[in-house]
Amino acid sequence: MQERVSQQGPPVRVFYLGSGEAGVPVLDRLMEAPDIELVGVTTQPDRPAGRRQRLQPTPIAEFATRRGLALEKPESVNCPAFLDLMRGRCPDLVTVLSFGQILKRELLEIPRFGCLNVHFSLLPRYRGASPVSAAILAGDAETGISFMRMDEGLDTGPVYRRVRVPLSGTETSGELERRLAMLAAEHICACIRHVCRGDLEPEPQRGDGATYAPRIRKQDAALDWSQSATRLERCVRAYYPRPKAWFVVEAGGRRRRLQLTRAEVCPAPAGSRCFPGSVLEAGPGGWVVACGHGALRLLEVVPEGRRPMDVRAYLRGNRIAAGDVLPGAVEHEPPEKKM
Repeated sequence: MQERVSQQGPPVRVFYLGSGEAGVPVLDRLMEAPDIELVGVTTQPDRPAGRRQRLQPTPIAEFATRRGLALEKPESVNCPAFLDLMRGRCPDLVTVLSFGQILKRELLEIPRFGCLNVHFSLLPRYRGASPVSAAILAGDAETGISFMRMDEGLDTGPVYRRVRVPLSGTETSGELERRLAMLAAEHICACIRHVCRGDLEPEPQRGDGATYAPRIRKQDAALDWSQSATRLERCVRAYYPRPKAWFVVEAGGRRRRLQLTRAEVCPAPAGSRCFPGSVLEAGPGGWVVACGHGALRLLEVVPEGRRPMDVRAYLRGNRIAAGDVLPGAVEHEPPEKKM
Protein backbone atom coordinates (compact mmCIF):
# COMPACT_ATOMS: atom_id res chain seq x y z
CA MET A 1 0.00 0.00 0.00
CA GLN A 2 1.36 3.41 -0.92
CA GLU A 3 2.49 5.53 2.01
CA ARG A 4 0.72 8.88 2.29
CA VAL A 5 2.23 12.14 3.38
CA SER A 6 0.16 15.22 4.07
CA GLN A 7 0.95 18.23 1.95
CA GLN A 8 2.58 21.00 3.98
CA GLY A 9 3.85 24.20 2.43
CA PRO A 10 4.69 24.70 -1.25
CA PRO A 11 5.36 21.75 -3.56
CA VAL A 12 8.86 20.27 -3.55
CA ARG A 13 10.77 21.30 -6.66
CA VAL A 14 12.29 18.10 -8.11
CA PHE A 15 14.70 17.72 -11.02
CA TYR A 16 14.76 14.15 -12.38
CA LEU A 17 17.71 12.29 -13.96
CA GLY A 18 16.97 8.89 -15.51
CA SER A 19 17.55 6.81 -18.62
CA GLY A 20 16.51 3.15 -18.24
CA GLU A 21 13.08 1.55 -18.36
CA ALA A 22 13.24 1.06 -14.59
CA GLY A 23 13.00 4.84 -14.11
CA VAL A 24 9.71 5.28 -15.99
CA PRO A 25 7.27 4.38 -13.14
CA VAL A 26 9.02 6.82 -10.79
CA LEU A 27 8.87 9.64 -13.34
CA ASP A 28 5.20 8.90 -13.94
CA ARG A 29 4.50 9.09 -10.20
CA LEU A 30 6.41 12.36 -9.82
CA MET A 31 4.33 13.90 -12.60
CA GLU A 32 1.08 12.97 -10.85
CA ALA A 33 2.01 13.96 -7.28
CA PRO A 34 0.18 17.13 -6.15
CA ASP A 35 2.91 18.06 -3.65
CA ILE A 36 5.80 17.78 -6.15
CA GLU A 37 6.69 20.21 -8.94
CA LEU A 38 8.78 18.58 -11.64
CA VAL A 39 11.15 21.36 -12.76
CA GLY A 40 13.30 19.35 -15.18
CA VAL A 41 13.88 15.94 -16.76
CA THR A 42 17.24 14.84 -18.13
CA THR A 43 18.33 11.62 -19.81
CA GLN A 44 21.26 10.24 -21.80
CA PRO A 45 21.62 11.30 -25.45
CA ASP A 46 20.25 9.04 -28.19
CA ARG A 47 22.69 6.21 -28.97
CA PRO A 48 23.17 3.91 -32.00
CA ALA A 49 21.47 0.55 -31.47
CA GLY A 50 20.58 -2.59 -33.40
CA ARG A 51 22.12 -4.04 -36.52
CA ARG A 52 21.61 -0.84 -38.48
CA GLN A 53 22.98 1.33 -35.66
CA ARG A 54 20.11 3.76 -35.80
CA LEU A 55 19.91 6.40 -33.08
CA GLN A 56 17.66 5.14 -30.29
CA PRO A 57 16.25 7.35 -27.52
CA THR A 58 16.28 6.09 -23.95
CA PRO A 59 13.06 4.72 -22.44
CA ILE A 60 12.83 7.88 -20.34
CA ALA A 61 13.12 10.03 -23.48
CA GLU A 62 10.37 8.03 -25.21
CA PHE A 63 8.09 8.34 -22.18
CA ALA A 64 8.77 12.06 -21.75
CA THR A 65 8.07 12.71 -25.43
CA ARG A 66 4.73 10.87 -25.24
CA ARG A 67 3.74 12.89 -22.18
CA GLY A 68 4.83 16.22 -23.66
CA LEU A 69 7.62 16.87 -21.15
CA ALA A 70 10.52 19.18 -21.98
CA LEU A 71 13.69 17.10 -21.98
CA GLU A 72 17.45 17.69 -21.76
CA LYS A 73 19.98 15.23 -23.28
CA PRO A 74 23.46 16.54 -22.40
CA GLU A 75 26.58 14.50 -23.12
CA SER A 76 27.61 15.37 -19.58
CA VAL A 77 25.51 16.75 -16.75
CA ASN A 78 28.73 18.16 -15.27
CA CYS A 79 29.38 20.60 -18.12
CA PRO A 80 29.04 24.33 -17.28
CA ALA A 81 26.03 24.88 -19.54
CA PHE A 82 23.99 22.16 -17.87
CA LEU A 83 25.02 23.23 -14.38
CA ASP A 84 23.82 26.76 -15.18
CA LEU A 85 20.53 25.35 -16.49
CA MET A 86 19.99 23.39 -13.29
CA ARG A 87 20.81 26.37 -11.09
CA GLY A 88 18.24 28.36 -13.01
CA ARG A 89 15.54 25.79 -12.17
CA CYS A 90 16.24 26.11 -8.41
CA PRO A 91 15.53 22.48 -7.50
CA ASP A 92 14.95 21.54 -3.88
CA LEU A 93 16.02 17.98 -4.69
CA VAL A 94 17.51 16.05 -7.61
CA THR A 95 16.18 12.49 -7.95
CA VAL A 96 18.28 9.93 -9.83
CA LEU A 97 17.36 6.43 -11.04
CA SER A 98 19.15 4.35 -13.68
CA PHE A 99 20.74 7.42 -15.23
CA GLY A 100 24.18 6.33 -16.44
CA GLN A 101 26.43 9.33 -15.70
CA ILE A 102 28.60 10.17 -12.70
CA LEU A 103 27.50 13.29 -10.82
CA LYS A 104 30.39 15.47 -9.62
CA ARG A 105 30.51 17.60 -6.50
CA GLU A 106 29.48 20.86 -8.20
CA LEU A 107 26.20 19.32 -9.35
CA LEU A 108 25.62 17.48 -6.06
CA GLU A 109 25.74 20.78 -4.20
CA ILE A 110 23.18 22.62 -6.36
CA PRO A 111 19.87 21.31 -4.90
CA ARG A 112 18.95 22.57 -1.45
CA PHE A 113 18.40 19.05 -0.08
CA GLY A 114 20.99 17.25 -2.17
CA CYS A 115 20.58 14.41 -4.65
CA LEU A 116 18.47 11.35 -3.89
CA ASN A 117 19.47 8.14 -5.68
CA VAL A 118 17.13 5.16 -5.95
CA HIS A 119 19.30 2.03 -6.00
CA PHE A 120 17.95 -1.48 -6.57
CA SER A 121 19.72 -3.31 -3.74
CA LEU A 122 20.01 -3.26 0.02
CA LEU A 123 23.11 -1.10 0.26
CA PRO A 124 25.97 -1.53 0.95
CA ARG A 125 25.37 -4.89 -0.79
CA TYR A 126 25.75 -4.65 -4.59
CA ARG A 127 26.93 -1.15 -5.22
CA GLY A 128 27.42 -0.59 -8.93
CA ALA A 129 25.66 -1.01 -12.27
CA SER A 130 24.03 -4.47 -12.04
CA PRO A 131 22.63 -5.08 -8.54
CA VAL A 132 19.52 -6.92 -9.79
CA SER A 133 21.49 -9.54 -11.69
CA ALA A 134 23.95 -9.87 -8.80
CA ALA A 135 21.19 -10.74 -6.32
CA ILE A 136 19.90 -13.50 -8.60
CA LEU A 137 23.38 -14.88 -9.30
CA ALA A 138 24.09 -15.09 -5.57
CA GLY A 139 20.82 -16.91 -4.86
CA ASP A 140 19.83 -14.27 -2.29
CA ALA A 141 16.64 -14.82 -0.32
CA GLU A 142 15.79 -11.11 -0.44
CA THR A 143 16.73 -7.85 -2.08
CA GLY A 144 15.14 -4.41 -2.13
CA ILE A 145 15.51 -0.69 -2.74
CA SER A 146 17.76 1.85 -1.04
CA PHE A 147 16.93 5.56 -1.07
CA MET A 148 20.38 7.14 -0.70
CA ARG A 149 21.80 10.65 -0.43
CA MET A 150 24.42 10.82 -3.16
CA ASP A 151 28.06 11.67 -2.54
CA GLU A 152 31.05 11.56 -4.90
CA GLY A 153 31.59 7.83 -4.41
CA LEU A 154 29.91 5.01 -6.32
CA ASP A 155 26.73 4.27 -4.33
CA THR A 156 28.55 5.04 -1.10
CA GLY A 157 26.32 7.77 0.32
CA PRO A 158 24.24 7.49 3.49
CA VAL A 159 20.88 5.72 3.19
CA TYR A 160 17.56 7.33 4.12
CA ARG A 161 15.40 4.23 3.80
CA ARG A 162 15.50 0.60 2.66
CA VAL A 163 12.50 -1.37 1.42
CA ARG A 164 12.95 -5.16 1.44
CA VAL A 165 11.33 -7.75 -0.83
CA PRO A 166 11.62 -11.57 -0.72
CA LEU A 167 12.88 -13.52 -3.72
CA SER A 168 11.28 -16.74 -4.93
CA GLY A 169 14.35 -18.10 -6.70
CA THR A 170 12.50 -18.23 -10.03
CA GLU A 171 12.50 -14.57 -11.17
CA THR A 172 14.53 -13.23 -14.07
CA SER A 173 16.37 -9.92 -13.94
CA GLY A 174 13.71 -8.36 -16.14
CA GLU A 175 10.89 -9.49 -13.86
CA LEU A 176 12.68 -8.40 -10.70
CA GLU A 177 13.63 -5.02 -12.13
CA ARG A 178 10.00 -4.31 -13.06
CA ARG A 179 8.89 -5.32 -9.58
CA LEU A 180 11.46 -3.04 -7.92
CA ALA A 181 10.59 -0.19 -10.28
CA MET A 182 6.95 -0.32 -9.23
CA LEU A 183 7.97 -0.53 -5.57
CA ALA A 184 10.18 2.53 -6.00
CA ALA A 185 7.26 4.40 -7.55
CA GLU A 186 5.07 3.54 -4.56
CA HIS A 187 7.54 5.01 -2.07
CA ILE A 188 9.30 7.82 -3.94
CA CYS A 189 6.95 10.72 -3.21
CA ALA A 190 6.71 10.00 0.51
CA CYS A 191 10.49 9.62 0.72
CA ILE A 192 11.05 12.94 -1.07
CA ARG A 193 8.63 14.77 1.18
CA HIS A 194 10.19 13.28 4.35
CA VAL A 195 13.71 14.14 3.19
CA CYS A 196 12.76 17.73 2.43
CA ARG A 197 10.93 18.11 5.75
CA GLY A 198 13.95 16.78 7.63
CA ASP A 199 12.01 13.78 8.96
CA LEU A 200 14.62 11.26 7.72
CA GLU A 201 18.22 11.24 8.90
CA PRO A 202 20.46 9.34 6.46
CA GLU A 203 22.43 6.49 7.99
CA PRO A 204 26.06 6.00 6.86
CA GLN A 205 26.69 2.69 5.11
CA ARG A 206 28.75 0.05 6.88
CA GLY A 207 31.92 -0.63 4.95
CA ASP A 208 32.29 -4.25 6.14
CA GLY A 209 29.18 -5.37 4.23
CA ALA A 210 29.99 -3.65 0.94
CA THR A 211 30.04 -5.63 -2.30
CA TYR A 212 30.26 -4.45 -5.90
CA ALA A 213 28.22 -5.45 -8.96
CA PRO A 214 30.04 -4.23 -12.10
CA ARG A 215 28.42 -3.60 -15.46
CA ILE A 216 27.67 -6.87 -17.27
CA ARG A 217 29.49 -7.56 -20.53
CA LYS A 218 28.38 -10.06 -23.18
CA GLN A 219 31.33 -12.32 -22.40
CA ASP A 220 30.22 -12.49 -18.76
CA ALA A 221 27.09 -14.34 -19.89
CA ALA A 222 29.03 -17.24 -21.47
CA LEU A 223 28.06 -20.48 -19.71
CA ASP A 224 30.88 -22.44 -18.07
CA TRP A 225 29.73 -26.06 -17.89
CA SER A 226 32.25 -26.83 -15.14
CA GLN A 227 30.09 -24.79 -12.77
CA SER A 228 27.17 -26.39 -10.94
CA ALA A 229 23.78 -26.70 -12.62
CA THR A 230 22.34 -24.51 -9.85
CA ARG A 231 24.78 -21.72 -10.68
CA LEU A 232 24.12 -21.99 -14.41
CA GLU A 233 20.34 -21.88 -13.96
CA ARG A 234 20.82 -18.66 -11.99
CA CYS A 235 22.97 -17.30 -14.82
CA VAL A 236 20.15 -17.92 -17.29
CA ARG A 237 17.72 -15.93 -15.14
CA ALA A 238 20.21 -13.23 -14.13
CA TYR A 239 21.16 -12.45 -17.74
CA TYR A 240 17.62 -12.36 -19.10
CA PRO A 241 16.53 -10.32 -20.98
CA ARG A 242 20.00 -8.76 -21.42
CA PRO A 243 22.56 -9.81 -22.51
CA LYS A 244 21.21 -13.43 -22.38
CA ALA A 245 23.27 -16.45 -21.32
CA TRP A 246 24.93 -18.23 -24.22
CA PHE A 247 27.08 -21.19 -25.20
CA VAL A 248 28.55 -22.67 -28.38
CA VAL A 249 27.19 -25.64 -30.35
CA GLU A 250 28.58 -27.44 -33.36
CA ALA A 251 25.91 -28.20 -35.96
CA GLY A 252 26.15 -28.71 -39.68
CA GLY A 253 29.93 -28.52 -39.53
CA ARG A 254 29.85 -25.01 -38.08
CA ARG A 255 30.18 -23.59 -34.61
CA ARG A 256 27.38 -21.25 -33.64
CA ARG A 257 26.52 -19.21 -30.60
CA LEU A 258 23.23 -20.23 -29.02
CA GLN A 259 21.49 -18.13 -26.39
CA LEU A 260 19.74 -19.91 -23.55
CA THR A 261 16.68 -18.16 -22.13
CA ARG A 262 15.00 -20.86 -20.01
CA ALA A 263 16.45 -23.84 -18.17
CA GLU A 264 15.96 -25.96 -15.06
CA VAL A 265 18.20 -28.00 -12.79
CA CYS A 266 17.86 -31.77 -12.97
CA PRO A 267 19.87 -34.65 -11.44
CA ALA A 268 22.55 -36.33 -13.53
CA PRO A 269 21.90 -40.03 -14.22
CA ALA A 270 22.91 -42.24 -11.31
CA GLY A 271 26.48 -43.50 -11.57
CA SER A 272 27.36 -41.25 -14.52
CA ARG A 273 30.83 -39.68 -14.63
CA CYS A 274 30.48 -37.35 -17.56
CA PHE A 275 32.61 -34.40 -18.52
CA PRO A 276 30.90 -31.03 -17.97
CA GLY A 277 29.38 -30.07 -21.29
CA SER A 278 28.53 -33.67 -22.23
CA VAL A 279 25.08 -34.05 -23.76
CA LEU A 280 23.18 -36.58 -21.62
CA GLU A 281 19.94 -36.41 -23.59
CA ALA A 282 18.88 -34.80 -26.87
CA GLY A 283 15.57 -35.77 -28.42
CA PRO A 284 11.82 -35.81 -27.86
CA GLY A 285 12.40 -35.88 -24.10
CA GLY A 286 14.41 -32.68 -24.19
CA TRP A 287 18.05 -31.57 -24.04
CA VAL A 288 20.10 -32.26 -20.89
CA VAL A 289 23.74 -31.24 -20.39
CA ALA A 290 26.11 -32.42 -17.66
CA CYS A 291 27.55 -29.72 -15.40
CA GLY A 292 30.27 -29.60 -12.75
CA HIS A 293 27.60 -30.81 -10.35
CA GLY A 294 24.21 -32.03 -11.51
CA ALA A 295 22.75 -31.39 -14.93
CA LEU A 296 20.88 -28.63 -16.71
CA ARG A 297 17.77 -29.21 -18.78
CA LEU A 298 17.61 -26.64 -21.58
CA LEU A 299 14.08 -25.44 -22.30
CA GLU A 300 14.28 -22.48 -24.67
CA VAL A 301 17.06 -21.25 -26.95
CA VAL A 302 17.64 -18.40 -29.39
CA PRO A 303 19.66 -19.27 -32.51
CA GLU A 304 21.68 -16.43 -34.05
CA GLY A 305 19.40 -14.06 -35.94
CA ARG A 306 16.22 -15.90 -34.98
CA ARG A 307 13.42 -15.78 -32.42
CA PRO A 308 13.28 -17.82 -29.19
CA MET A 309 12.23 -21.42 -29.75
CA ASP A 310 11.50 -24.54 -27.71
CA VAL A 311 14.55 -26.82 -27.64
CA ARG A 312 12.58 -29.72 -29.14
CA ALA A 313 11.94 -27.63 -32.22
CA TYR A 314 15.62 -26.68 -32.35
CA LEU A 315 16.73 -30.31 -32.05
CA ARG A 316 14.50 -31.37 -34.92
CA GLY A 317 16.52 -29.16 -37.24
CA ASN A 318 19.99 -29.66 -35.75
CA ARG A 319 21.95 -32.87 -35.22
CA ILE A 320 22.85 -33.03 -31.54
CA ALA A 321 22.97 -36.43 -29.84
CA ALA A 322 23.60 -37.93 -26.42
CA GLY A 323 27.34 -38.39 -25.97
CA ASP A 324 28.29 -35.21 -27.83
CA VAL A 325 30.47 -32.76 -25.93
CA LEU A 326 29.72 -29.07 -26.40
CA PRO A 327 32.67 -27.04 -27.75
CA GLY A 328 34.75 -25.41 -25.07
CA ALA A 329 33.85 -28.01 -22.43
CA VAL A 330 36.77 -29.09 -20.22
CA GLU A 331 37.39 -32.58 -18.88
CA HIS A 332 36.42 -32.53 -15.24
CA GLU A 333 36.03 -35.08 -12.45
CA PRO A 334 32.62 -34.69 -10.77
CA PRO A 335 32.97 -33.50 -7.16
CA GLU A 336 32.16 -35.92 -4.37
CA LYS A 337 29.97 -33.40 -2.58
CA LYS A 338 27.59 -30.72 -3.75
CA MET A 339 29.19 -27.30 -3.64
